[in-house]
Amino acid sequence: MAQRPQWFSVSLGAFVTRQRRRALLYLASFAAVLSLYTFAYSWGMTTFEGEERSLMFSFSVVIETFTTTGYGVDAEHWTTPQMRLIMVAMQVTGVFLIFMALPLFVAPWIQQALRVSPPTSVDELEDHIVICGYSPRAETLIDELESWNRDYIVVVSDRDEALDLYERNISLVHGDPESAEVLRNVYVEQADTVVADATDEQNASIALAVREVTDDVQIISLVEDADLTRYLRYAGADQVFSPRHLLGHSLAEKVTASVTTDLGETVVVGEDFEIVELSIQDGSEVCGRRLAESGIRERTGASIIGLWRRGEFQSSPSPDTTLDESTILVVAGREAQLERLKEMTLSDERSHARGTVIVAGHGEVGSTVRETMQSTAMRTVVVDIEDKPNVDVVGDVTDERTLRDAGIEHANALIFALGDDTTTIFATLVARELDPGVEIVARANETENIGKLYSAGADYVLALETVSGRMLASTILEGEEIISPDKQIEVVRTTAPRLAGESLGDADVRSRTGCTVIAVERNGDIITDLGAEFVIRDDDQLVIAGTDEDTNEFAEIAQ
Repeated sequence: MAQRPQWFSVSLGAFVTRQRRRALLYLASFAAVLSLYTFAYSWGMTTFEGEERSLMFSFSVVIETFTTTGYGVDAEHWTTPQMRLIMVAMQVTGVFLIFMALPLFVAPWIQQALRVSPPTSVDELEDHIVICGYSPRAETLIDELESWNRDYIVVVSDRDEALDLYERNISLVHGDPESAEVLRNVYVEQADTVVADATDEQNASIALAVREVTDDVQIISLVEDADLTRYLRYAGADQVFSPRHLLGHSLAEKVTASVTTDLGETVVVGEDFEIVELSIQDGSEVCGRRLAESGIRERTGASIIGLWRRGEFQSSPSPDTTLDESTILVVAGREAQLERLKEMTLSDERSHARGTVIVAGHGEVGSTVRETMQSTAMRTVVVDIEDKPNVDVVGDVTDERTLRDAGIEHANALIFALGDDTTTIFATLVARELDPGVEIVARANETENIGKLYSAGADYVLALETVSGRMLASTILEGEEIISPDKQIEVVRTTAPRLAGESLGDADVRSRTGCTVIAVERNGDIITDLGAEFVIRDDDQLVIAGTDEDTNEFAEIAQ
């Protein structure tokens, strides 16, 4: 669910309409069957038994048969085979209709009666996050908030969705997020931030409702149509994010960093100390070597935090780990150190070739990629199924001829910015077969397809909802920790009072938690030359890196 679109606001009404339609259809069918058997019984008794029966009497017999309450005094008059067959058919039909009513009416009624009602208010909160609407990106945001023990409340208007989330232990309130009264019920005036995650029109209404209650809370709104950004700001939103623009920028940044000597987007820890991801290209001097013999630490001084391999992050990789073209290093160091390491990860053949990037798909994500790439020295070839402005090759990217026309054999990288994951997966298979060495960066619309894209041959995959969800978390949690929104790695600045007086070697943080201590801030200075003998002080700010689980584990042993 990329946003809370129209189906979100009308789903309950649609469900009720379907139930009502089913009920009317059932009742109409039941009445028709009753009428048919009433006439059939009256006609059968006259024709086969020579006994006349009124319609009212016949109707009474049909009801007795359908309800299995008995057949009265008329049962002894069914002597002919034809009449007995009519009665057998009537009995089978009655039982069938009764059993049909159970799943249609009785079971839903019992289920509804047993389900608890979602809450419509909460106990008083302060400095919490109010999330209006629920989506996969909101789920990513909630994971981040929970990992840092930040209070939040989700406000959803759909009762069934509210019940499902409530049963999953999501903190929520059932109500209309566009209502000032509902927002007061979640103490929005005492909140830190409100996230509007519905349709663009609803987000504007949510912002206006929040401003009706308070002018102090920060409002962050998502927008699907970037042209509507200014209207959301008019409504009161402090920051407006376009998920597709964020994804397009991240895709372009990933390619720029992977095929040039530029470091690309980094996470700044301190002055001249950064964290970055570096893809290892086939033919580079470290490709095919074990980590222990790569000479990365000795030759560059950079610290390896971990590595990605086909979507799986490995913290504290073994020295025997072999580095190959499917490896993405997560490293920390000073700019000069990282630049030296970047040169070691690039293929000589690719680095001296003319920089060409193919962008497959020219929707909002693809056009953002193209616009971002224009600021680089790389040549961009845009491919789309439709003939549009700025499209260089028109065709289906799952067709070999289209990719050849775009020049895949000589391209440095291929970015898939398509709106359909199935098409992207198949196109990735075709592209990898045509050019095993091309860098493939793909957009995933559903997080469950990330693994398939890696298996198909993608070098790097970015999920729309993950990028936008982590960007929200990065903005909300600013000042508490540094989050790399498209890398799924957290870089945290935190104290470690329980480790005070211990050396890094004795604390053994890496093996105990999977985290890497990459720097220590002491008296305003960033210390990066950390050996095993470095002693942690009580007032030190440790800068650690790891996954959500790793950083949570560190918090348990250090605080």
